[in-house]
Amino acid sequence: MSVALTGTTDLDVASVAEIAETLRRLLADVFALYLKTKSFHWHISGRHFRDDHLLLDEHATQIFSMVDDIAERIRKMGGTALRSIGDIARNQRLEDNDDERLLATDMLRHLLDDNRQLTRFLRLAHDVCDRHRDVATASLIENWIDESERRAWFLSETTRER
Repeated sequence: MSVALTGTTDLDVASVAEIAETLRRLLADVFALYLKTKSFHWHISGRHFRDDHLLLDEHATQIFSMVDDIAERIRKMGGTALRSIGDIARNQRLEDNDDERLLATDMLRHLLDDNRQLTRFLRLAHDVCDRHRDVATASLIENWIDESERRAWFLSETTRER
């Protein structure tokens, strides 16, 4: 559990604690989705290899770009960001996938589901921020929702005709 330290925000300690904890869970999910996306990028094969490989690389880069913003927002507020792989595992809600036999279409569908789930987590985090009047974090989350929906759209269209 994170404890509010001295931050630069005018939010009260209870608000910071709830927002920081929400962001820690979100950060763990983002790391999990990043690693799954990169893993599928490395292991995808098939008729659409080049397009799928490039799409997943683009998605992984976009997902990874969220990491620092989330962690630094937690720290700026006075909370504690994730510290280890174990910390990620304890906080993530998205499921790992180590199945070595997945076909490309299955990989893309897993990522589609995960991006939709991440969008739901982002909306829940936005609700927490709204409740505590944390406009700065909410505005970051709004951009991430848009990016997550775009990734889901691309994955949905990519899997439509397969």
